[in-house]
Amino acid sequence: MPACSNSQRRPGRPRQLDVAEREAIIISAAERIILTKGLAAASMAVIATEAGMSKRTLYDVFESRTALFASVIRRVHKMLTRPLQESELGLPLAERLRLLLTPANKKFSDPLPLAILRAVVTEGERQPDLVQEFLQEGPHAFVRMVRRELDRSVERGEIRISDTQVAARLMTDMAHGNALEHLLVQQTAQARETDYERRIALAIRVFLGGIGEAE
Repeated sequence: MPACSNSQRRPGRPRQLDVAEREAIIISAAERIILTKGLAAASMAVIATEAGMSKRTLYDVFESRTALFASVIRRVHKMLTRPLQESELGLPLAERLRLLLTPANKKFSDPLPLAILRAVVTEGERQPDLVQEFLQEGPHAFVRMVRRELDRSVERGEIRISDTQVAARLMTDMAHGNALEHLLVQQTAQARETDYERRIALAIRVFLGGIGEAE
């Protein structure tokens, strides 16, 4: 009997996914559920079905729903922010802040960040642990990025700031604006991006003019 060609061979067992691949699939499934059904509906069982995995597999990758939600927020944070490149660290502070505070364009067209914010506001009282993860992996992570840059500027003598933690929080609040407006006011992605660019430019000028004395 002639040997079977490669195209005639029966396929073997499917390739096993590694942990990183399973994690990515699960996070994407959680994002879809949050977008379409809301955070309250995003149980581990529902997410497992959406991901095409067993609930046990989910718990092998994420020890809890809270841990999974934290990973969702981390991925959104990485998608929307851009740490400064080595070649950009020598730029003036105002330019470094502009680059750091300017989000990826997808921020203005991707519905997920606003969906997560709405979900946290809606579910926060019943699920305070999710609120803490949202703050730690989202807004607070961004404040830490800005603070690192302010600390660098203080060390270089570019500016004098006695409390870079408070200053970084102030800077990010000025740049991001009122979160309630983002939830209530309907704008096109282009309008949101234009308003954000104007706000950042003014926020940086006001911040540098008032928070410390630039050298």
